[in-house]
Amino acid sequence: MIWVQLAMRIEISITNQTLTLFDNFGGVKAKYIISTAANGVGCEKNSGCTPLGEHIIRAKIGADAEPNTVFVGRRPTGEICTPELMAEFPKRDWILTRILWLSGKEVGKNRLGNLDTMQRYIYIHGTPDSVEIGKIGSHGCVRMRNSEMIALFDLVEVGTPVLISE
Repeated sequence: MIWVQLAMRIEISITNQTLTLFDNFGGVKAKYIISTAANGVGCEKNSGCTPLGEHIIRAKIGADAEPNTVFVGRRPTGEICTPELMAEFPKRDWILTRILWLSGKEVGKNRLGNLDTMQRYIYIHGTPDSVEIGKIGSHGCVRMRNSEMIALFDLVEVGTPVLISE
């Protein structure tokens, strides 16, 4: 008998607003409620949409950051997100706690040119506790509750496949 071990993978459902992590044998390891783009799905640069298709985790950022650490340009700002900070910067796109930076794998769909997921800075990341999860609302990224973002971050590796589908 030949055993084939599958790789751990993530599947994101736009319709259900869920992220499912499958273990190395195809079983569900974890399932989370998420939020994707208010503008819907799409791969074009500056669309504010969540890209569809096959991706990988290109980079893991923020491994030792405190929960609610604020990131701008993938760098911690030294701030911790609070209601007061959010009131001070009401237009800021809050990227918190951890970042899983995605890279598309499908040339002409989500990789290279004007459709490149990585160059669009599409992440799976934490979001303020006050942000409603389970409904569309992001600027293209996949938002998660901070505690769940930490759990997912600790379970996956760079190179983990990510499928985003409707």
